[in-house]
Amino acid sequence: MEELLALYGSKIKSFKKGEIIDTKLTSVQKRKAFFDVGGKSEGVVTDEEFDTARAYIRSLKVGDTIQAEIVEPEAKDGLVHLSLARFAEEAVWLELEKALKNDTEVTVYGRAVTEKGIIIEYNSLSGFVPLTQLGKEVLKDTQSLIDKPFKVKPLEIDRAKERIVFSERAVSEGEEIKLQKQALDSFKPGDKYKGKVTQLTSFGAFIELKADLKGKKIPVEGLVHISELSWDKVGKPQEVLEEGDEVEVIVIESEEGKLALSIKQAQSDPWNTIAEKYAVDQKVKGTVLRKSNFGAFVVLESGVEGLIHLTKIPPGTDLKRGQEVNCYIESIDARERKIALGLVLTAKPIGYK
Repeated sequence: MEELLALYGSKIKSFKKGEIIDTKLTSVQKRKAFFDVGGKSEGVVTDEEFDTARAYIRSLKVGDTIQAEIVEPEAKDGLVHLSLARFAEEAVWLELEKALKNDTEVTVYGRAVTEKGIIIEYNSLSGFVPLTQLGKEVLKDTQSLIDKPFKVKPLEIDRAKERIVFSERAVSEGEEIKLQKQALDSFKPGDKYKGKVTQLTSFGAFIELKADLKGKKIPVEGLVHISELSWDKVGKPQEVLEEGDEVEVIVIESEEGKLALSIKQAQSDPWNTIAEKYAVDQKVKGTVLRKSNFGAFVVLESGVEGLIHLTKIPPGTDLKRGQEVNCYIESIDARERKIALGLVLTAKPIGYK
């Protein structure tokens, strides 16, 4: 006995639960992975521990040296039971970060449908696919993805917040998205196009344009902000446009997947020729647009307004919106886009200076 201890004692290793050791993969079976843990001892990752680390184990090759955690130093089967959970999770994060960097696909499983999207699982990690990142076909039946594998691309990864956002649309409609991006890139600031009004909102109008790409007409949607609808002041887009209207627009900006358009800049700025049309003391006709605490604004032509200051409105005179008035021009400031007006009076009211 003493001779045996002398021969093997120095080679026998003792392990403690929770200890982190270096191991070498020797073989993989159905739900078991065997490792050389040194000192004539053999370790195993089995059952639930194997399921947790399945993807990680699948990425290993026989002979690879990795770290493992001791779960049971001396199990009944005579093996050292190991866990790869903490190392497997790290490997999964690295896989996802690599996929994000290289814009490659990964396979996930749908776990639950919510109002905002689908909760998915990727090799023990949970993630989310927003509704906006689901393809048109999937949106018809989101429940069809539950407990089923499907391909996605990572969009956002935040380890600190354990937040992973995926896109299914980037896979199922990847070619269409690629063409959309190419089409969007073909629109250059300053270029004019004809388009169709597809939707009116409180902040502007969405316009559909067509890009000619490799012989295909690719639809691209852009936004005309309410301030770019007309040289006139616009309260609501519905005042000047209807859905289905054909309009001419000019591209203001194209970046980050968005197209900013202008209708008014596709037309001549009436203030560019203001000096040719109007002069001080000239008599003009206009329509009262609105009143304020300091006077009444009068439209002389589309995009050109003048102000009749409160001191120029005779006592007892009530100017109404839409009323036509005869005025004369007191001053013009083309740089500031301002015209001061006075009322042309047929008779001098009492008390008017």
